Amino acid sequence: MGDKASTHPGAAGRAATADHPASLRNVVLVGHSGSGKTTLVEALALTAGAVNRAGRVQDGTAVSDYDEIEHRQQRSVQLSLVPVTWDGCKINLLDTPGYADFVGELRAGLRAADAALFVVSAADGVDGATRMVWDECAAVGMPRAIVITHLEASRADFDEMTRICAEAFGGDDPDAVLPLYLPLHGRPGADGHAPVTGLIGLLSQQVFDYASGERKASEPGDDQLPLIAEARNRLIEGIISESEDESLMDRYLGGEEIDLKTLIEDLERAVARGVFHPVLAAAPAAEDARQGLGTVELLELVTGGFPTPLERTTPVTTVDGQARPEAGCDPAGPLVAEVVKTSSDPYVGRVSLVRVFSGTLRPDDTVHVCGHGHGPAAPDAGGSDLHEADERIGALSSPFGKQQRSVTACVAGDLAWVAKLARAETGDTLSAKDAPLLMEPWTMPDPLLPLAIEAHSKPDEDKLSQGLSRLVAEDPTMRLEQNQDTHQVVLWCLGEAHADVALERLRSRYGVHVDVVPHKVSLRETFGEKAAGRGRHVKQSGGHGQYAICEIEVEPLPGGSGIEFVDKVVGGAVPRQFIPSVEKGVRAQAARGVAAGNPIVDVRITLLDGKAHSVDSSDAAFQTAGALALREAAADATIHLLEPVAELRVLIGDEYVGAVMSDLSGRRGRVVGTEQSPGARTLVRAEVPEIEIGRYAVDLRSLSHGTGRFSRSYARHEPMPAALSAKIREEAHKGA
Repeated sequence: MGDKASTHPGAAGRAATADHPASLRNVVLVGHSGSGKTTLVEALALTAGAVNRAGRVQDGTAVSDYDEIEHRQQRSVQLSLVPVTWDGCKINLLDTPGYADFVGELRAGLRAADAALFVVSAADGVDGATRMVWDECAAVGMPRAIVITHLEASRADFDEMTRICAEAFGGDDPDAVLPLYLPLHGRPGADGHAPVTGLIGLLSQQVFDYASGERKASEPGDDQLPLIAEARNRLIEGIISESEDESLMDRYLGGEEIDLKTLIEDLERAVARGVFHPVLAAAPAAEDARQGLGTVELLELVTGGFPTPLERTTPVTTVDGQARPEAGCDPAGPLVAEVVKTSSDPYVGRVSLVRVFSGTLRPDDTVHVCGHGHGPAAPDAGGSDLHEADERIGALSSPFGKQQRSVTACVAGDLAWVAKLARAETGDTLSAKDAPLLMEPWTMPDPLLPLAIEAHSKPDEDKLSQGLSRLVAEDPTMRLEQNQDTHQVVLWCLGEAHADVALERLRSRYGVHVDVVPHKVSLRETFGEKAAGRGRHVKQSGGHGQYAICEIEVEPLPGGSGIEFVDKVVGGAVPRQFIPSVEKGVRAQAARGVAAGNPIVDVRITLLDGKAHSVDSSDAAFQTAGALALREAAADATIHLLEPVAELRVLIGDEYVGAVMSDLSGRRGRVVGTEQSPGARTLVRAEVPEIEIGRYAVDLRSLSHGTGRFSRSYARHEPMPAALSAKIREEAHKGA
């Protein structure tokens, strides 16, 4: 692994295939936006012979980031799968977006992969969000390696970045994060920066020179060996400390030279177990070069040090929740697969990226689809928590740029695109029709940035519902809400970039143009004091007339009481058959509001008296009279506007606590408590009016440099400040 001098070119222009899990590696690339993940994927594909020098497949398109939205935004916005072949192995490279708004795509990549390459820019360092993803991978024992890019930057320093990575990722054991190679520098340029032209293998003590555009191995000069002695000794000690052979350390400290083959085997085992994390350097190929610096070493690390899917088992249950033995990665075993991504192809239609964990998936198979409802069938979107269906598998394909190349089967451990799974959503489990199983869904962040939209025109209105349903089915980090109080269609997103991509996909994929409108919160109204009202609805215009009079009293109740209607009519002043009519009219007017068009809550309405006519009184007349009585009572009373208050739970690093609490206070928030959390973090609990936190998902990210997280839940409605209340009433009257 890594220190081999030979190369193993792949087959250019052919889709990578695998017929057994042992020859598969699934690797996700993780790192902040701009760290060079996509460039690295293209460099690896070039070295493996999958693309030409320009990073293009045979149809002329890029191997990844070929989506038009990605071209316009100049960044990755979705998960890309790039399969390549190296040393007899099929490597599924999963390129993830680095921007926080697209964390759903990152989590899908983590779910589909068995190991991770953390890409760190030598020019920018390690950000807090990348550290958090590292901790998530550590929690599940996922093998990880670190790739340092942008070594061409004038301020790039490989040794310093290695130290920073060991500090950020090593935890209590910085010797678990060590370089396998040291960079070989060429002559300094005019700016004094010496470019990296090759690598020195610390274990093999060989020099790998990329200056000619191809990797050339040679023996080191006498002046180079002393430069690597200290780093080599530290690496060997780090490997031996993780070895299963406890005698190795004593032998090494006793002066014995450990066999290179033994060291490499121990290194591979330590990497596969997720207890040792090698650091490597990589750079894209220069013009006319066939191989990028460090790409051969990376491919050898992936094939030799990262685990095969055979080492992963999958917890499953029956559809009704009964435990079943974990599914092993056996192509002949029962089918267990998962939809990790859903997309729309302009020619094929709906396509699903599926990871097969057990069994073999073939075209025309009928499978059982079952899921917990990440998409529009989720409970908060009006659906059920668990949905099931039997579906027929369409064509299977492997991506190659924009092309989808047909494959005859997808074995356990592999990934493939499946066409026309009409009812399958992201996160759904595919299993045998006669033995349905279910995988636990992975955790997705809650979308907390509201985007209120309206159809731009009547033709757009006709297509809006279907377009939104498809959009939400594709992206489980997006939630659709039809707010019954404000009558708004709200698309909940993770951030502004997420919202921009959603609107662009609506336009480009589904032909739906929408307008963004101000988001409204669900306000309420209530009486601040006792009041009385008289509703008189008397009309005589020839023929059958209308006659109804009722007198009511309204008094406030404690919060959460709703509307209570009491009948205290005596002597039959209002006939018994019309009492429900008065109540119906009062409740209908309460739902419409009396001050700013918001529903009235927390009042007791008492019917005291009234009058009726033996001929002209009717159900409709008393409904109208009841509504008029409530409006008259409101005209002479103080009406409070009630705003919803949310309970926020904000998890941030200790260094941001002061800034976050100050910001919450500026939003009329009340901090109700703080708790210490693991990893030098603090949980801040606060109650904040919802009208003040519409953009909190964006603002908290800025305050905490992308490391803060929060959740929100409805607490109650409470009176709004008088000045703000007056402003909203004025706006409501203008719009009336």
